[in-house]
Amino acid sequence: MAFLRSESPGPLDVTRSALAPLSYPVFGALFAVSFGSNLGTWVQDVGSSWLMTSLAPSPVMVSLIQTAGNLPYFLLGLLAGTLADIADKRRLLIAAQTWMLASAGMLGLLTLLHLTTPWILLGMSFSLGLGGALAGPASQAVIPELMPRDEVVDAVALNSIQFNLARGLGPAIGGVIVRIWGAGIAFLANAASFVGVLAVLITWRREAQKSVLPAERVYGGIRAGLRYVRHAPVLLAVLIRSFLFGLGASVLWAVLPLLARVEFHADATGYGVIVAFFGLGAAACGFGFGLLRRLLSRDWIAISGGLAFALANVSVASAQQVYLLWFATFLAGAAWVAVTATFNSSAQMALPTWVRARALSLYLLALQGGIALGSFGWGFLASRFGMRAALDTAGLFLVLNVLIGMRFSLSGAEQFDPSPWLLQEIPHGAQGPSMDQGPVMVYLEFRIQPERAGQFQRAMHDLEPIRRRDGAVMWSLFADIADPGRYVEAYLVETWGEHVRQHYRGTASDSESWQRVRAFHLGPEPPRVLHLIAPLAYRSIARIGRSF
Repeated sequence: MAFLRSESPGPLDVTRSALAPLSYPVFGALFAVSFGSNLGTWVQDVGSSWLMTSLAPSPVMVSLIQTAGNLPYFLLGLLAGTLADIADKRRLLIAAQTWMLASAGMLGLLTLLHLTTPWILLGMSFSLGLGGALAGPASQAVIPELMPRDEVVDAVALNSIQFNLARGLGPAIGGVIVRIWGAGIAFLANAASFVGVLAVLITWRREAQKSVLPAERVYGGIRAGLRYVRHAPVLLAVLIRSFLFGLGASVLWAVLPLLARVEFHADATGYGVIVAFFGLGAAACGFGFGLLRRLLSRDWIAISGGLAFALANVSVASAQQVYLLWFATFLAGAAWVAVTATFNSSAQMALPTWVRARALSLYLLALQGGIALGSFGWGFLASRFGMRAALDTAGLFLVLNVLIGMRFSLSGAEQFDPSPWLLQEIPHGAQGPSMDQGPVMVYLEFRIQPERAGQFQRAMHDLEPIRRRDGAVMWSLFADIADPGRYVEAYLVETWGEHVRQHYRGTASDSESWQRVRAFHLGPEPPRVLHLIAPLAYRSIARIGRSF
């Protein structure tokens, strides 16, 4: 597979369509092997859940499988996203895939030797989750490197479809494998599924990403990611709603394995078929998501999906025949994709390139953290009051969640244009201070007509979150008492290097806010800019009181 090079001259000669991203060699190869790897993941999921029903058949222990697998996203999500933004994504993905191969292979061998205990199973599930948490942000953020920007939306849609097809087929295959050969073979099958992904990544000759900016450090990158999200209302809405949805939706995975075994007397194959209907519902919604987007707004899709998942929970709780359980899980799968695809695409649309991976990692952290916490909580509730009571309660929670979510709109994502835009010329060029000097105080002096002061202040109010998202740790606007037409904007940046990066973090949407402010300034010359840097002896004092 030595032909897989990122410097390929372009796509093969095919008609432009939704399948066009597959004509780019690296993406096409990753698409194929990722489908096999996702099949392995769902085979593993069935094997783990079913094995736990044999090793420790209690709702709490079975629910902890989901907690163990999703908790690493909560613990490592932001770190993984920051590494994906500032490190070599290819090497990061190779390390993560190798870790997951070793974890699944070790669990398979221990299971075949009858050495797996409930806590070993939970520990190895946590280990696999670590690899997934490390790979998740990088695998999403690498897509724009493999094709032109106008193909990315189709590429994301194709990935969603193949993932949900694997979600439909994998559990059924896993159920058959577990029934015939046992859970150990299912785990080894998952380990083998990582080999293809590793082969493509190793043979991919990724071009080095050149940048005129100094490299970010991990700690500073984490702070920058948190600061950006804190001042991005659409992203905050996505995070809050994802966490709450994960809390309510996690009940299905927490109790379904034991419900299938105890209430419906299903074997491993039967459980695999039940989970497969979830995947089929997800795939069906994935194929129809484009039509759904043309009919409904993002907010209404998320609301409708949340209500549909609540109905699915109640339907599972009341089902007495297995075919009703199939219908309920099919509905749950469709609702899951409707909600999570809406959240994911809203986050993608609201992010510039420089912070995409770490912000997406926070989305995964919120969703998977909700699932991890919810799985344990619903499992505990099921052990006290019964599995069907837990499902009904979660359904009610999701209805309330929808009402809460209506306060956090996603509509702003569609108006955001992340195209790069240089906010202002870089001050002092190569003659500036060293990149680690700071903090830096920046002043911009505006001359405006005094009678337009109210309008100017409102325009500056819109500029404040942009300054903070891009690097400012403090921001203020001052009016001159002696001169009503003179205003000074002041903001503090941690280092000179961070201020230089700030200039390259602007977007086309940011430019609109800046142009509105600039229109108030009188005269042909731009606002006067002054840069002050703290002397070495005063830096520790100047750093006091910093925020994100």
